Amino acid sequence: MAPALSRRRLLTAACAAGLLGSARAADGLRIAPFRFDVTPPPGHPLCGGWITPAGQPDDPLQAIGYVLLGLNGGPVVVCAVDWTGLLNEAHLVWRQRLAKAAGTTPDRVAVQCVHQHDAPFVCLETQRQLEGLGDGLKNVDTAFFETCLERGVAAVRAALAQARPLTHIAHAEARVEKIAGNRRLLLGPDGKVKKMRGSSCRDPELTALPEGLIDPMLKTVAFYSGDEKVVACHYYACHPMSHYGKGKVSSDFPGLARQRRQQEEPGCTQIYFTGAAGNIAAGKYNDGSPEARVALTDRLHRAMATAATGLRPEPLTAAVWKTHPFVPEANPAFTLASETALMENPKNAPANRIRPAMRVAWLKRLQRREPIVLSALHLNGAAIVHLPAESFVEYQLRAQALRPGGFVATAAYGDGGPWYIPTVEAFPQGGYEVSVANAAPSMDPALTAGLERLLG
Repeated sequence: MAPALSRRRLLTAACAAGLLGSARAADGLRIAPFRFDVTPPPGHPLCGGWITPAGQPDDPLQAIGYVLLGLNGGPVVVCAVDWTGLLNEAHLVWRQRLAKAAGTTPDRVAVQCVHQHDAPFVCLETQRQLEGLGDGLKNVDTAFFETCLERGVAAVRAALAQARPLTHIAHAEARVEKIAGNRRLLLGPDGKVKKMRGSSCRDPELTALPEGLIDPMLKTVAFYSGDEKVVACHYYACHPMSHYGKGKVSSDFPGLARQRRQQEEPGCTQIYFTGAAGNIAAGKYNDGSPEARVALTDRLHRAMATAATGLRPEPLTAAVWKTHPFVPEANPAFTLASETALMENPKNAPANRIRPAMRVAWLKRLQRREPIVLSALHLNGAAIVHLPAESFVEYQLRAQALRPGGFVATAAYGDGGPWYIPTVEAFPQGGYEVSVANAAPSMDPALTAGLERLLG
């Protein structure tokens, strides 16, 4: 091979991988934090429409994020939303609209939900299916959904006008005490899940069990403009509910801890991301009382504040955005015929009609071959990974294992179409999470291969 041709092919490969020019791009990086209100109005469905609808909020719900400008390939948008989830088309529409506002493409936008349950859980195709039934079932008020998008576009555009030079990056971690525990610890003699320890629990048999497999560390990534900390992103893997289901709209203990940090550092935008928490919840330490919410808030805030003391800013010399799209396989337990029949049966409870409607939307999406998009933001030697739906904590731990000795933060609850994403080993064990996993067990090797592409 001629030397010139060899160099040309190497340059082409580097461009395709998003690596060429990353150091040069870092010289002109800017950051633009934004936030906007996404609190649902009274009467709006919460958690998809199968719990008490919204009353007056205990505290507001927000979408908070940042735009990175100056990267090779165009701006990057990262946003955390205080909603239960954005599924399928709804997730794509958010990425499209924020991308257009920032002057970039949807594949360079990560929208991750925090997953509080006293919040909207939105699938636009599900809403269309429900409207066709004529029974008054509702998943989302589309006018409210559009209003939130309009607010988001306005917030991003306003933020761009105030973009700051991005000069330094820092990361740190702190152990979180007495919040997370694995939900799937109690197995019967047949090897199947016998009982699940949920977000709250008063079963002494379950609360006496150990924490099990968790990631006990809260990770923080901070962005600086000169000496000023501009954005701080916090990542922790635990279902973010203390109590819910009575119409009291709330960002719950992660949002309350985030708000407390915001008050302590008013010049720095605080953002919280729920990690891969599909099988992780606070039930070991949470009895569902109002007092427990206060205690959980205190513990999470303490970890955030502790991590902040460990931040050591270093010059940002490389910023790279990488993506990996793939189309999962449907869980063979669900078919369009079976789920449509459940959705259309008026004798079923609302939850047992809305959930099948969500699966109908998922199955139709797979027929259209619309992919899940994994993404990762590499900053010097650190990486931030964005995963879909309710990924099990094993995927977060696998991501970290791909960078031994490195720093990897994980945000899950992106595209909610797959709903739960168990591991292959979890499927034979059964349990709630497996029963509502929309993708086949082959999702495990597909997702793991994507992590290897992003981090390997």
